[in-house]
Amino acid sequence: MAYTADKPTPPPTAEELRARIPGWGADLDPADRPSFPKEQAQQLGAHWSFPDEQPEPAEGRERSIEHGRLTPVFGTAQPLHGASGAIRGYAYARFSEARAAHWLLLLAADRVDATGAHLRSLVSRHPDNPLTETGIAAERRWSPWGGRRGRVDARHQWIDPLLVAGPWVLGAAGVVAVARRLLRRR
Repeated sequence: MAYTADKPTPPPTAEELRARIPGWGADLDPADRPSFPKEQAQQLGAHWSFPDEQPEPAEGRERSIEHGRLTPVFGTAQPLHGASGAIRGYAYARFSEARAAHWLLLLAADRVDATGAHLRSLVSRHPDNPLTETGIAAERRWSPWGGRRGRVDARHQWIDPLLVAGPWVLGAAGVVAVARRLLRRR
């Protein structure tokens, strides 16, 4: 059962561990362990053996397949939404957290969400400004070459402008292409 104090399988005994692992148990004497007083069970006044659970939201929450249910307390500030939410939901429903596919899908969902945010920015009244948000203007004013000397990523600094400006150039080219097609139809 998930999230309980009960251990599903009993741990090996000290004798079994001592026979299997040379030197095991060298610190069993409490006098040898500086953290021993902190390890004592204390009565903290908890009135429950399992905490009260939050009600699960109607839209559901991402939950790892390793766990039987959600944790008793979970955040609801950013519920899953759109294509990125579908990718995240698939990653949690299908793959264990120990699998690379789980994390790669979460990274892909993050990129899909970031792309959607950039597209929403383009159609808003105040689109993102890549020149000020990337610090290029400040770099030009406050030591343009001194800030680049000695950096660990010096070999691929040439690609930074492409990664920053590339999506904007492609977006502008797409808008121009759509506008031309609309004008030709007229």
